[in-house]
Amino acid sequence: MDKKKGILNVSVSIGFKLCTMVMALFVKRILINTCGNEVNGLNALYLSIIGFLSVAELGFGTAVTFCMYKPIVEKNDAQVAALYHLFQRLYLLIGGVILAAGLLILPWIHLFAKDYLQLEVNLYLSFGLMLISVVATYLFSAKMALFNAYKNNYITTAITSGGYVFQYVLQIAVLLLTKSFVGYLICRIVTALVQWGVTERLISKHHSKIIKTRATLDPELRDGLIKSIKAMMMHKVGYVLVNSVDSMVISIFVGVVALGEYSNYVTILASMTGVLSLVFTSLTSIIGHVYVSETKDTTCKYCEAFHLLNFMLGVGFFLGCYAIVDDLIAILFSADLIVAKSISFVIVLNSFVQFMRQTVLVFRDATGTFYNDRWKPLVEGVFNVIFSVLFVEWIGVQGVIIATIATNLLICHVIEPYVLYKNAFDLSPIRYYWKNYGRIVCFIAALLMLNQCMVSVTNHWLQLLINGCISVGISLVVCIGAIFSNKHIGQYILKVLRRK
Repeated sequence: MDKKKGILNVSVSIGFKLCTMVMALFVKRILINTCGNEVNGLNALYLSIIGFLSVAELGFGTAVTFCMYKPIVEKNDAQVAALYHLFQRLYLLIGGVILAAGLLILPWIHLFAKDYLQLEVNLYLSFGLMLISVVATYLFSAKMALFNAYKNNYITTAITSGGYVFQYVLQIAVLLLTKSFVGYLICRIVTALVQWGVTERLISKHHSKIIKTRATLDPELRDGLIKSIKAMMMHKVGYVLVNSVDSMVISIFVGVVALGEYSNYVTILASMTGVLSLVFTSLTSIIGHVYVSETKDTTCKYCEAFHLLNFMLGVGFFLGCYAIVDDLIAILFSADLIVAKSISFVIVLNSFVQFMRQTVLVFRDATGTFYNDRWKPLVEGVFNVIFSVLFVEWIGVQGVIIATIATNLLICHVIEPYVLYKNAFDLSPIRYYWKNYGRIVCFIAALLMLNQCMVSVTNHWLQLLINGCISVGISLVVCIGAIFSNKHIGQYILKVLRRK
């Protein structure tokens, strides 16, 4: 494993993520204070709709990046160049498709917001600006993928996260000076154009030979790419149906006000999950190189080590989040925006359950086994949509989240490990199932224990500190128990970290 590149990728990713996480929360606070929580909910709705439209991407990025690993290891620049130019053409086409689909939805955008009449916002102009800001990112997506394929994730992280910092500074200034949601969205477009210019400059410096080389794709590589794209197309559809539909269902059936409250919690949880996920996703290309150059047994051991690390990180962060999230909402936004404890409980549980998939998903993408479970995402997506609609009518916002938890536990946590272990490692996943579900049950028990131990005081800062300390104590007990029950894996984590 390339320790130097791995540490650099993870360090840069986490550093930038922490910075952008804090700034994103600050921008959200200013947006709520200047434009209202209703506009905050509308912003979340737009992001969900655009996420739904991004199904047009069909997973080309992961598929093409995976196909680049082997020719890069073999130093076959001609084939890398052929893949890059194909990828560039595809992404320009995808951006055009998303733009066209968004324009078709534009006249009907009011149907997605139940209580849109309460908003003093031009829905059509604001959605159009959001659409343009997202489509603009497809102008340089192929170049970002090329950096990642060469294990230079730190460069793409710097471009993306640096762009976010620039965007947030602009948005803060615009909101404070104009209190305009339209101006807030224009800042996104300006940022995308700046990122495009920076990417063009860096790609010319690092990979000018690849950019200038024109070559024909080998038939064998082309067939493998088509196979991978078909598989990732299914995964993309399923991902969109699960992750974008939740917010849309809440907005359509409950309203943008409720969606705004829900999005505040999701933003905090997503920020924390994003930081944690970078520990794994920043290593995807490294793991991909390990898989094509070392034994399956070695790759499997890395997977087991990362799964234990996955659990311990999840326990510490999500127990802590549950302990302090209500106080954070009160401090960052307003005490009026705190939701029922039952809602925050299922939000945190859902985030943890999804986070526990990280190890398998990263190793799946790195080993190219996403083709073998290509039908799973469609089943997952359809199941989630049906049960979200049924449950939201029955128990409101909690129902939508419970539907997602059930989808993950009954479908994703069963099929994804089975496919990875059978096809990448030639092993049975039964042992993994016992450990994975056992760890999830352990987290639920710890979460219930924390819920009983938390104290209530009038000062939000003091309450945050006390409950945060309680969560740390419970997390330490759980993590120490996990390490002692898996000594050989714990020792292997140290071996991984020391490996050069």
